[in-house]
Amino acid sequence: MGVTIKDIAKQVGVSPSTVSRVINGNQLISEETRNRIQKAMAELNYHPNSRARNLANGRTNMIALAIDADDENTFSNNFFNRSVYAIEKVVQNKGYNLLITNDMDAAGSSISSLVYEKRVDGLILPSSSVREGLLDLLAAENCPYVVLGEPAIYSDLLTWVDVDNEKGSRMAVAHLQQQGYGRVVLVVENTTTVFSCKRRDGYLKALEGQQPPEVIECGSDYSLLRSRIPEAVKEKGADAFLCSNNVIAYHVMKALKEKKIRIPEEVGIITFDDHPFAAYMDPPLTAVDVDTYRLGKRAAELLIGKIQKEITDKRAELIDTAVIFRESSTKEGAI
Repeated sequence: MGVTIKDIAKQVGVSPSTVSRVINGNQLISEETRNRIQKAMAELNYHPNSRARNLANGRTNMIALAIDADDENTFSNNFFNRSVYAIEKVVQNKGYNLLITNDMDAAGSSISSLVYEKRVDGLILPSSSVREGLLDLLAAENCPYVVLGEPAIYSDLLTWVDVDNEKGSRMAVAHLQQQGYGRVVLVVENTTTVFSCKRRDGYLKALEGQQPPEVIECGSDYSLLRSRIPEAVKEKGADAFLCSNNVIAYHVMKALKEKKIRIPEEVGIITFDDHPFAAYMDPPLTAVDVDTYRLGKRAAELLIGKIQKEITDKRAELIDTAVIFRESSTKEGAI
C-alpha cells in the first residue's frame, strides 16, 4: 500500500488535516511546519492523489483548446503552432494540463461532452467556433472561456484577444509611402473573415484622401494573380502590393518576375506574417510581424484568470504588430 497523508502526519507529529492544508497550498501554515511536512513527503516518496483532490475541490486542472481537426492547414500553420506552444507553456507553469479537442458543430460534439461532463476547467475557442448554441451552453454550465481571435458576433460581450490587424495594415502602407511608393494595392484571399476585414479596413484608412483604393481578391486560386498583378502595374499604375499572407506574397513576386518587373526598384512588396522563409526570399520580404506566441500566451493568461476568478469582467485585447524591414520594400535595395 502506498504512503498516505496519515503516514506523513505521524512522522512529523501533526494532524492529517495540517498535512492536507500544506498539500493544497494553504498559506496559514507556518513555514517551519510546511518545511517539515515537505521534507517528510520527500523522504517517504509521497505523491498526492491529484485526481481525488480535484474531485474534492471541483477542479480538473485541465484546459481545452478547440480546433478544427479536419482542416489540415491548421497543423501545418507555423503561426498556429507558435500559439499552441505559448498556451501549453503558460498552462503548465500554472499547474494545468492542455487538452486539444476537435470542434464539430453538431449535437454531441466533443466540446459539449467536455463541458457537460465537467472534464475541463475552461476553454480556449477559435473565433470560428463562436456560435449562439455553444455560447448558450457555456453560459448555462458556467464554464469559463476565452476566444482566440476577434469573433464575428458578440465581440462586445465576450473576452477575446487578437492581433491588431488594422494597425498592421496602416503601418505597412505608411512604410511603403515613406519609401516613395505612390500606388499601393491590397491583395487578399477574401474578405469573409474578421481578420481579413480588419486588414482591409486598416488599408482603406491609411489611404483615405490620398489615392483610390484597389483590393484584389484571389480566393484559393493563386494562379489568378499571374495576370492580375501585372495588369494592376501596367494599367492602374500600381507600384506596391500589401499581401495578406506569405503565400500570396510569393505568387505576387512570381508574377512580377515573369514580366521582368523589378523588385523593389519598380514595385515594392510587404506581407503580413513573418514566415521563417521570408528572410530568404529573393529579395528578402518585408513583413508585418504577427506575434502569435504572445497571442496564445495572453489567451491562456486571461482564461486562467477567469478560472481562478481573478478576472470577472469582459475584456478585448489587441496584440501590437511591428514591421520587419527588408529589401522587398526599399527602393534602393537596402535598409
